[in-house]
Parts: sequence; structure tokens; C-alpha cells
Amino acid sequence: MPQIAQLSATYASQIFWILLVFGFVFFVIGKGMVPKVMATVEARDKQIASDLAAAEQARNAADAEEEAWRKRENENRAKAQAIISAAKADAAKTTEDRLAEVNARLDTRVNEADVRIAASRDAAMYEIEAVAAEAAGDIVTRIAGITVDDATARAAVKSAMRH
Repeated sequence: MPQIAQLSATYASQIFWILLVFGFVFFVIGKGMVPKVMATVEARDKQIASDLAAAEQARNAADAEEEAWRKRENENRAKAQAIISAAKADAAKTTEDRLAEVNARLDTRVNEADVRIAASRDAAMYEIEAVAAEAAGDIVTRIAGITVDDATARAAVKSAMRH
């Protein structure tokens, strides 16, 4: 059969060209392009790893900075609370001192007023006794026709006012 005899010549030519194309592809792509792509992938992997390491360091530094900030903030808050407490205590002491001073002045004024009131009361009582003694003397003179001296009338009025 003639078709079978042509198979070896036809296939030999096709196998040659397939080997030639695959060899070309192997050397051009496999030996030329693939190492460049692999180098790029490795460089990219290294860049990603270094970026991740830098990000980790930056995160650690940020965490440390945040912790330091929180510590400073807590210390500042405690100082502020101490200042506020001191100011409150100082204001309370100042207020207490002023109140004590005002109370002392008021007590002095009240005592002075009590003295004036007592003096006024005594003067008023003396006046009342004088008016009552004079009225009693006039009443006794009009009713009984007896003249009573001023000292006796005063003594009688004092005795009546005590009861």
C-alpha cells in the first residue's frame, strides 16, 4: 500500500518541524523569558516581604508611640485632677476664711446691737418708770389730795413693775 509507505516520510518531516518549533519555544521562552519572569516574581515577592516587614515595624512603632501617648495623657489627666483638687481645696479654704471673717464681723455687730438694744431698753424702762412715777404722783395728788415725793413714787412704780 502506497499510503503506508508515505507515512514514514511524512511523519519524519512533521516530527522534525515539531521538534524544531518546540526546541525554539523551549529555548526562547523557557531559557529566555521564563527566568526574567521568575526574577520579576522573586523581586516582587522580596518587595512584598520587605514592605510587610516595614509595615510591621511601623505598626510596632505606632503601637509604642500610642502607648507612650496614653501614658502621658493619663499622667497629664492625673496632674490636672490634682490641680483641680488643689484649686477646690484652696477655694474652700479661702471661702471658709472669708466666712469666718464675715461671721466674726457679724458677731461683733450683733453684740454691739445687743448692747445698744439693752441700753435703749434700760433707757426706755427708765423713761417709762419716770412717766409712770409722775403719773402715779399726779393720780395720788388728785384722788387722795396727798403730795407724794418723786423717790417714793418711783419706788412704788418699780415694785409694781417687778410683779
